[in-house]
Amino acid sequence: MTVSPWMKIDKYLHSAYQWYQETPERALNEAYNAALAIQAIERKHFNGKKISAEFGNYGESTLSYFNLELKKYLKIIRMRKVEFNFSYSVFDLPDQFAGHSSPQSLADRFPNANFLDRLEFIDEVTSKYTKPQMSSRLTAIVPTTSLQNGSLNSAGKQPTIGANNSVDSSQKNILNRIDTSSDDLNLLPRSLLKTINRIGRELDPESEKEIIKNFRNSKVKTIVAIRFILLYLILIPLLTQQVSKNFIVGPIVDHNMPQQIARTDIKRIFINPDLEREAFEELQRFEEKLNFEQLIGLIPQLSIESKKEKVQFKAIEIAKEYRNESANAVKNVFSDLVACGVFAGIIFTNRRQIDILKSFMDELIYGLSDSAKAFIIILFTDMFVGFHSPHGWEVLLGNLSKHLGVAESRDFNYLFIATFPVILDAVFKYWIFRYLNRSSPSAVATYKNMNE
Repeated sequence: MTVSPWMKIDKYLHSAYQWYQETPERALNEAYNAALAIQAIERKHFNGKKISAEFGNYGESTLSYFNLELKKYLKIIRMRKVEFNFSYSVFDLPDQFAGHSSPQSLADRFPNANFLDRLEFIDEVTSKYTKPQMSSRLTAIVPTTSLQNGSLNSAGKQPTIGANNSVDSSQKNILNRIDTSSDDLNLLPRSLLKTINRIGRELDPESEKEIIKNFRNSKVKTIVAIRFILLYLILIPLLTQQVSKNFIVGPIVDHNMPQQIARTDIKRIFINPDLEREAFEELQRFEEKLNFEQLIGLIPQLSIESKKEKVQFKAIEIAKEYRNESANAVKNVFSDLVACGVFAGIIFTNRRQIDILKSFMDELIYGLSDSAKAFIIILFTDMFVGFHSPHGWEVLLGNLSKHLGVAESRDFNYLFIATFPVILDAVFKYWIFRYLNRSSPSAVATYKNMNE
């Protein structure tokens, strides 16, 4: 018995509708599995505590790996919760528009899903990694002060902090005093405690395995970072630019460029006035060279017709040369756009490799000695924002204009040189003040001494 096409279509539509009905449960299951994965990492490697350096004696490479896994699972949970909320909100729309008085809930449609338990479990796991943690610290402070002032009610409830969780200046001062005085509360200095912990880790029989594991993780991260830089960020965009220029953009531009120089509009030969001026200067130098060689006897005297023929032949040769240069500039513009699009796509689709590269660069930069950091800072600042940097910027802007076939504007060059290095210098100083001053104060002091 043959099945009619309409029955096949109805079967496909029924399968699609069933898949659509299962979207909330499917999204919640994926979020629940991601939360289980986070809990498994916490129990196995951090004694059931939060994934953080505070609760695990791991190296920087291992912690970076755990943080990447945590970000991955948190992203899955966030995306699947959005999918769950959206599909659940849309799920009952047909019933509501149909006028049903009691729409069927999601838990009734899937009685074995345990939605509330799974949602509570997901919230319990992700609550440790929410960004606003100031409120939890305030709730530990406010009840203590309120007990002293007798402001706690009879039920023992903690006072609330306001609708917008705002903190006044007095509470901030209390927090700052508690944070800064935490060293005074310890019986032993932190450096001594760290030394004792390091000795304990070295005496641990599992320390050798941990060191090998950290070394392997660091090796993998280095390989991934270098491969991402050389292959994805450098080689692929360059190959894309050359391939698109020679095989895609090039034939299209060559087809639209004039093949015959004679009777061709001069605007189709020269893409900008700078090329036109250079061509005229080259032709003028040829005429002057020809006259000079005649006067000193290097070549015999030429008739007016033969001289005109030589000048015409040279003019056609110059026109072909600058026509090809104009076409090459047009090819560069479109092929560079294609390469930039590929580069942006690589950056957008390889977030995990970018995180690994960022961690690798942080270890590389912050692992340098203080004198090396100061030397690199002085080298880059003097090169890009120093006294002689305007000459370098002028050369770069001139080559960029020639590459893109744009007429060089000295006014734009002077404006760019007067503004961009200043902005770059401000960025350097902000980075030194904001990050390097906290992570390596001795490097900042060395930089100041070397700069003076």
